[in-house]
Amino acid sequence: MAELKGLFKLAPAQAIKYFKNKNNALSWDWYEIWQDAHKKSFTVAKVMREDILEDIRYAVDKALSEGKTFQEFQKELKPTLQKKGWWGDEIVVDTKGNAEKVQLGSMHRLKTIYSVNMQTAYQTGRYKTQMDNVDNRPYWEYVAVMDASTRPEHAELNGLIFRYDDPFWNSFYPPNGWRCRCRVNALSSYKLQKKKVKPSSSSGLLSQEDRLVSKKSGEYKPVAVYTDPLTGHKISTDVGWSHNPASGLNEQQ
Repeated sequence: MAELKGLFKLAPAQAIKYFKNKNNALSWDWYEIWQDAHKKSFTVAKVMREDILEDIRYAVDKALSEGKTFQEFQKELKPTLQKKGWWGDEIVVDTKGNAEKVQLGSMHRLKTIYSVNMQTAYQTGRYKTQMDNVDNRPYWEYVAVMDASTRPEHAELNGLIFRYDDPFWNSFYPPNGWRCRCRVNALSSYKLQKKKVKPSSSSGLLSQEDRLVSKKSGEYKPVAVYTDPLTGHKISTDVGWSHNPASGLNEQQ
């Protein structure tokens, strides 16, 4: 969580605005609200009460606005969820009326809720800022953290440079999965010359493949795939993350 703490020492106004503009949406499984719909919806799987969803949203909003760490976030939210019974393993009736034993609140889930919402909001605000400056810095570089926790696919994307309007960014602008910590750096033409590199093009290298969304439902959904022109290796996002959470932001705000 150290990376997020650093990102939010000064909470970006665009990130806060993005999060505040979302509407609450109740959902049983995470994939019920798919990809682009997340731009407008705040949801947490297995939260079927509006008051509990609002409690979680308030905690995320406060963490984003005030730059709170995960420890501060969970310390304030955990007692509220425990008091309302949204914690641990419980028998819950799903949206189809079926009783199911499920994991509700837990420290692992709180970490996911915190990191996904904070990172998505921050990257959306970053995208808006970068789009506003494309005349000066039209080239974007994919940057992975490159430590032991980095997904191999994201490590392979590290250092790739495309123009801001390359179709690559429609699917691969981070985050590209649960707890993804990748980001994008904007570069000027002069910077590229100093690096002695040429930008890539994703022309002919983007495709889609169907991947399993849920073992329970057996449902498959398409995910974006980028084929490395040097190795031929296919690199994909996590299922459900093949979209740019910030695309269209300039038109909407």
